Amino acid sequence: MRRTLLFLLILPLLFLSACGSEQDTADTADLILYNGDIYTVNERQPKAEAIAVKDGTILEVGDSAVVFAHAGAETKLLDLHGAFLMPGFIEGHGHFSGLGGSLMNLNFLRSKSWDEIVAMVAEKAKTAEPGEWITGRGWHQEKWMITPEEHIHGYPYHDKLSEVSPDNPVLLRHASGHALFANAKAMEIAGVSMETPDPSGGEIVRDSRGEAIGVFEERAMNIIGQAYQEYLSGLSEEQRKKQWLEGIRLAQEESLKKGITSFQDAGSRFYEIDGYKELADSGKLDLRLWVMLRHPYEEMKGHMEGLPVVGYGNGFFTCRAIKSEIDGALGSFGAWLLEPYDDKADFVGQNTTKLETVSNIADLCLEHGMQLCVHAIGDRANREVLNIFEEKLKDQPNGKELRWRIEHAQHLDPADIPRFKALGVIAAMQGIHCTSDAPFVVKRLGEKRAREGAYPWRSLLDAGAVVGNGTDTPVEDVDPIESFYASVTRKRVDTGLEFFPEQAMTRAEAIRSYTLSNAYAAFEEEVKGSLEKGKYADLVVLSKNLHSCPDEEIMDTRVLLTIVDGKIKYDGREN
Repeated sequence: MRRTLLFLLILPLLFLSACGSEQDTADTADLILYNGDIYTVNERQPKAEAIAVKDGTILEVGDSAVVFAHAGAETKLLDLHGAFLMPGFIEGHGHFSGLGGSLMNLNFLRSKSWDEIVAMVAEKAKTAEPGEWITGRGWHQEKWMITPEEHIHGYPYHDKLSEVSPDNPVLLRHASGHALFANAKAMEIAGVSMETPDPSGGEIVRDSRGEAIGVFEERAMNIIGQAYQEYLSGLSEEQRKKQWLEGIRLAQEESLKKGITSFQDAGSRFYEIDGYKELADSGKLDLRLWVMLRHPYEEMKGHMEGLPVVGYGNGFFTCRAIKSEIDGALGSFGAWLLEPYDDKADFVGQNTTKLETVSNIADLCLEHGMQLCVHAIGDRANREVLNIFEEKLKDQPNGKELRWRIEHAQHLDPADIPRFKALGVIAAMQGIHCTSDAPFVVKRLGEKRAREGAYPWRSLLDAGAVVGNGTDTPVEDVDPIESFYASVTRKRVDTGLEFFPEQAMTRAEAIRSYTLSNAYAAFEEEVKGSLEKGKYADLVVLSKNLHSCPDEEIMDTRVLLTIVDGKIKYDGREN
């Protein structure tokens, strides 16, 4: 209180002094934010009293007297009233159009039972057009409060779903995105029968008689997915684009509402990249997008013209990476393990993409100056990716500086942890996955493997690795506050279940993982991730000080302002 009163007394003097002097307009701020608790994520100057913004970049940050020297008659002054200001959150691994789709379709992230999901589909079926596909995402059999009466590894049979939607095909993606559920109509359209073989890297889950129960894991999802794509191809190009643009609008709105100023998209198609460039050209991107190209190798080879794209549209769009994957998800038994699952004997998961193909994509990255980002969940998957990286980078004079990434890096053999630092590999992880998965990780891996190598942030950081953060939305809610809470407490919000807290991050590490580390992982640390002169004015103002508030207050944090390019894109002060 004394600090605020003192500041209010000297503010008029600072302002009059600045306005009364001859001042170069190039040195005059458009906006000054003051009277806040400012945390810069800049080790040379971790705290500041005020920040000045000019033409979308930070003009000055530091003591009030220095900052207010840039005030002019037209400068907007924004009193933060003691709120916490930090660099805007950077979502380090999510699916942008997928987030938009989840906001338009059925969303089961909060669903507690199969019956609840069936009821939601039944309601949707009442208004669906004949033949229209009903789609949704977010179910997870390990997170239901009630286990279905009939099930295989927790997966229910399709009977109830088929009963409530007999004429409309239903496609419901698992929360992880590595399995889906289909009703009888969808399987009929896709031609699924007892004779349908399991594809390489996937499984059609069947009962004892060999009948499909409705669950399709990993590569087997393509069987239903192709039928759905044929349905979509019947829509006009205008209809498809309109639907895509609405999803992007919703994804931007949701991200900005939660303090996200930059979003690293983990897999966009060529047509989406063209769409994002159009939006950037027309000034319709309200946050900064950094995307990974995602196509089969054969579709990318020979079609890389115009890539990479860096800083397009005043820094609002970049595509400088390629995404691949080597295994699936732990919840759907897709993570590729060195030893079998504790709860599925003699099964070690799925190698979803051949090692030779990942190696070819690595060569494509080297040829075109792109980063390689590979999804790896299980300890075997991570080891194989590190082996490929090591082989490809050993002959590169600046191999460690290429910043190739492992997306997720969830379950590591302790022997592989030092290799991240040694190879310069980024661990692009998601704090919320730890606590979201906590109820079933020990069941899948056993206590020893879970304790030593599951979501091992502390071990990676202590070994000198760069660890990013994010949510993998729409796998999880895009909210960075809950992911931050998971990162520093390793506790679930709902039950308080604590998952090996010795692997937690410090507050400073967790903030850095969501700002400067994610910027570094995208070769963008010179323009974002910390509050420094010359960087983008991408800021978030919060109701709580994430660096010092008690653990139990973190989840009470509200986003008050989200500022991108020096402009307020979300204002939650009245909420």
